[in-house]
Amino acid sequence: MTTQFLTQEGHDKLTDELKYLKTARRDEVARRLQDAIDEGYRLSEDPEYEAAKNEQAFMEGRILELEQLLAMARIISNGRSENVQLGTKVTIQEEELDAEKYTIVGEAEANPRAGRISHLSPLGKALLDHKAGETVQVSAPSGSFKVKIVKVE
Repeated sequence: MTTQFLTQEGHDKLTDELKYLKTARRDEVARRLQDAIDEGYRLSEDPEYEAAKNEQAFMEGRILELEQLLAMARIISNGRSENVQLGTKVTIQEEELDAEKYTIVGEAEANPRAGRISHLSPLGKALLDHKAGETVQVSAPSGSFKVKIVKVE
């Protein structure tokens, strides 16, 4: 696994999720499994037992994923720069559309609907190392388009 870039906020959020999964959530799933076993049905035919086992497998997979991600994490700071970098906030505008504001983050905490785009996404790659006032070409799977960088914070 390669280095995972995270903001401090993203690191804290993933750390909290891991703590929750390893404590409260693990206990809940264990209780569901025990309750299904205590019912005395044939476990191979019990849908509640099967659902609890599936949930346990998913949860343990997520725990492993989070542990690996956090072990490879590098915290990025929002150092002031004129250029778009990891951790900076950037306001962009595509022709004749409203301006949009994004924070450039690592792929582990990317969420475009929440205004957080990965530095590895087509838009993130195109914006990196450019300044306010510049227009950049974005090559996306759906086609190319241009955006103007309105502001870099």
